[in-house]
Amino acid sequence: MRTQVGIIGAGPAGLMLARLLEREGIDTVVLEARSREYVEHRVRAGVLEQGTVELLNDAGVGERMRAEGLVHHGIELQVDATRHRIPVTDLTGGRVIVVYGQQEVVKDLVAARVQSGLPLLFEAECLGIDDIQSDRPRALFRGPDGAEGELECNVLVGVDGAHGVARQAVASRLRVFERDYPFAWLGILAQVPPSTEELIYARSDRGFALHSLRSPEISRLYLQCAPTEDLSQWSDNRIWDELQQRFAVPGWTLKEGPILERGITPMRSFVAEPLRHGRLFLAGDAGHIVPPTGAKGLNLAIADVAVLAPAIVDWLRRSDATGVDAYSDTALRRVWRAQDFSNEMTLMLHSNADEFEDRRQTARLRYVVRSEAAARSIAENYVGLPLR
Repeated sequence: MRTQVGIIGAGPAGLMLARLLEREGIDTVVLEARSREYVEHRVRAGVLEQGTVELLNDAGVGERMRAEGLVHHGIELQVDATRHRIPVTDLTGGRVIVVYGQQEVVKDLVAARVQSGLPLLFEAECLGIDDIQSDRPRALFRGPDGAEGELECNVLVGVDGAHGVARQAVASRLRVFERDYPFAWLGILAQVPPSTEELIYARSDRGFALHSLRSPEISRLYLQCAPTEDLSQWSDNRIWDELQQRFAVPGWTLKEGPILERGITPMRSFVAEPLRHGRLFLAGDAGHIVPPTGAKGLNLAIADVAVLAPAIVDWLRRSDATGVDAYSDTALRRVWRAQDFSNEMTLMLHSNADEFEDRRQTARLRYVVRSEAAARSIAENYVGLPLR
């Protein structure tokens, strides 16, 4: 196979990159190791920054998001069993967030790709990458029938996640920065209407809890636990009892319902530099991971390709390499800002075994909810930097 841009990974970043390049007349082929059913139903992040929302609309794939997404103008921070609203929109000149599940974004992008009739190969496992320093990089892959193929292109983009082939292909050339946190999240998807109109981030003596939303009928909730926690020890009753205690405030009730999914998510920060190696570019989780507290993972991935797409267009169409030469530095500036914010939110909201650190972070949270200047900083980072 031959194309201009080969994209490894059909997550939101890979599909968005393909969509942006399609609208500029650049040929692409997308390889995805998993099935269409899998990628359209894996539950991930659900908080979209304003810039992500605008890009989805500009790319012509925002119709369902506009109809079904839940627009939020603030978030709730809970400390000392008291809720404090951070009026995000008021503090950021009118910017908002939209709750719309990552799997829904993927469905919309897949549907647009299929409607365009352009190559999107599911169950096409990338086996390796070669010749990235030449003008004809190649991706070797195995299709669903077991037959092996080769994709030759002008540019390769690896958006196949933290454990994907793209990053592994250049692992020896990367400088890696990472941090593992001493806590994890036990997350559930529950068939129960949300008990809140805006997200609640709660710090308590028992640990952190988050109440998020997925739809008017489905709630997403998390509670802090140990990274080594045994999920089998958490019955439905135990999960709901713990959530009730962590969210407890006078006059408010947490609704309960059947738990549809559950899992444990480690808290980790990771950055690999640089994001360009010859004609191979890394984006999304292939280049960086943030703890989910700041709701930055999906948005960072979309921001990467928002920078990369026009750079590739200039390079392939006008032989202007200015954008691709600057891509890694440009993307990493945003990545490190998001790492700092995600680290700040994670430490401020989670209880810590170190008593000095625990009391210091509680004091910081108390300051944030009482200071407009501190709240504005949280709000500006939460809605995200403009993409353009």
